Amino acid sequence: MANDASTVFDLVILGGGSGGYAAALRGAQLGLDVALIEKNKLGGTCLHNGCIPTKALLHAGEIADQARESEQFGIKATFDGVDMAGVHKYKDDVIAGLYKGLQGLVASRKVTYIEGEGKLSSPTSVDVNGQRVQGRHVLLATGSVPKSLPGLEIDGNRIISSDHALTLDRVPKSAIVLGGGVIGVEFASAWKSFGTDVTIVEGLKHLVPVEDENSSKLLERAFRKRGINFSLGAFFEKAEYTADGVKVTLANGKEFEAELLLVAIGRGPVSQGLGYEEQGVAMDRGYVLVDEYMQTNVPTISAVGDLVPTLQLAHVGFAEGMLVAERLAGLKTVPVDYDGVPRVTYCHPEVASVGITEARAKEIYGADKVVALKYNLAGNGKSKILKTAGEIKLVQVKDGAVVGVHMVGDRMGEQVGEAQLIYNWEALPAEVAQLIHAHPTQNEAMGEAHLALAGKPLHSHD
Repeated sequence: MANDASTVFDLVILGGGSGGYAAALRGAQLGLDVALIEKNKLGGTCLHNGCIPTKALLHAGEIADQARESEQFGIKATFDGVDMAGVHKYKDDVIAGLYKGLQGLVASRKVTYIEGEGKLSSPTSVDVNGQRVQGRHVLLATGSVPKSLPGLEIDGNRIISSDHALTLDRVPKSAIVLGGGVIGVEFASAWKSFGTDVTIVEGLKHLVPVEDENSSKLLERAFRKRGINFSLGAFFEKAEYTADGVKVTLANGKEFEAELLLVAIGRGPVSQGLGYEEQGVAMDRGYVLVDEYMQTNVPTISAVGDLVPTLQLAHVGFAEGMLVAERLAGLKTVPVDYDGVPRVTYCHPEVASVGITEARAKEIYGADKVVALKYNLAGNGKSKILKTAGEIKLVQVKDGAVVGVHMVGDRMGEQVGEAQLIYNWEALPAEVAQLIHAHPTQNEAMGEAHLALAGKPLHSHD
């Protein structure tokens, strides 16, 4: 049916990653006749090459650290090393289970799934497998791939991308990670747990540079304590092979040598050669440009996910895909507030945030109108039990709402749910302070921070 030119779908989606399949599932739920086209595997980068496999590696690394450090909890254990084949089996089993579930979900919603490489052939059609799939509307959701720098060739041998790192059959003795953003610090963290000697190279002045500066400094302190090396404030110049590895030279003349170089400078959109420009879709540096409702300049075409210049997060893709489906089904839709999206970096310790940084708040409201409070996890019983250090930092408009929540510490990603409610519902500190948080939990630290900001601190100093 999908290849019958007489069939016109309500929605044809090019790309089956987070944004694409979310639009397909929601659209079908709302009664739209949906065709979903994917050249690789349903689930896209997040499921197969991103969120899920990296977090599995990080958890395996956490287990390795716990085995090494068990005696501090009174438990005698031995650490005999990392079995990468076993780690990959664990990781791949997680992926396989989720993949099977997602395939079943798409089938149960009666989405027409087409496996093949598609190309936009008109404002209302996609060509795939030698056939033309017609739609009243087309959604572009072709995602992203790892980026590199001019003159730096990712060869999959000694100079690798995150895709290569996820299938590496050994624990490297040493590694240079180019890029101190989310991808870079997560791999550096996992590799350090596995026993690799890691050095991160970041051209900007801090690790995780888009986060609040306090969070960056806390992470840097934790990484120093863990023995993760990093070079900040000098940009990459060149990489060259040595007798047994690779050497990286920075613009300031510093040199680093290691067995491997992981290029983790971010991801770029997949848009070249797919017919977008030929059909008049407005683009910038490979990204498809959209309005707040994910509509392109071509009325019958929308775009979502890593293909558009918004936050490259799977849950952002989910939200954008659902927004498009609901708009096409005639529902009233609300644009995504990207400041209100929770952000988590799953290194050890974790970095989590929602809302705006203190610096950004001062730009918007004025320095004299912004209040910031830090609550140290040293005062939190559960964090003491877990032997984790860090802080919860709140940014408030004076006498007004909390506009930023910034957290560093093990398991802080699990606290970001309440943080996003606080930001998105424009809560006042006193309103959060009157809520009772269970003791002893790390979530209690969120309540304690708001008690302090409301002027009635309990387990913290005035």
